[in-house]
Amino acid sequence: MPDPSTKPYLMRAIYEWCVDSGYTPYVSVTVDSATRVPMEYVKDGQIVLNIGPIAVERFNMGNELIEFSARFNGTGRDISIPIGAVSAIYARENGQGLSFEVCAADTPAPSAGADQSGEHPPEPPRPSGKPSLRRVK
Repeated sequence: MPDPSTKPYLMRAIYEWCVDSGYTPYVSVTVDSATRVPMEYVKDGQIVLNIGPIAVERFNMGNELIEFSARFNGTGRDISIPIGAVSAIYARENGQGLSFEVCAADTPAPSAGADQSGEHPPEPPRPSGKPSLRRVK
């Protein structure tokens, strides 16, 4: 079942904006048991990766995973990052992008739809005002 949140859609929009504008898209990732990255480059449970078209091959940003191949110190590696582990996506050149709350794979996410009693929760209120792009530092 695809992730019902807006996070993967917002991430794809920032990625496309970076590429279309000639910027280099980077992702900041909180590494957990479901994240496949070169562990020797992880510091304090985090890794920052260049996901630009020149840096990666076979790039796919789906609703649940970001998958690609990249070279690290000359060695090709297959990378798999759960969307929930991404804490930010931004342009390297100017730092503009979005930051996100991280949903660890080790912690079950609350399910959408019916609650324990089988009843559907009431719809949350719709946001008001205009969306804004937040600067990631």
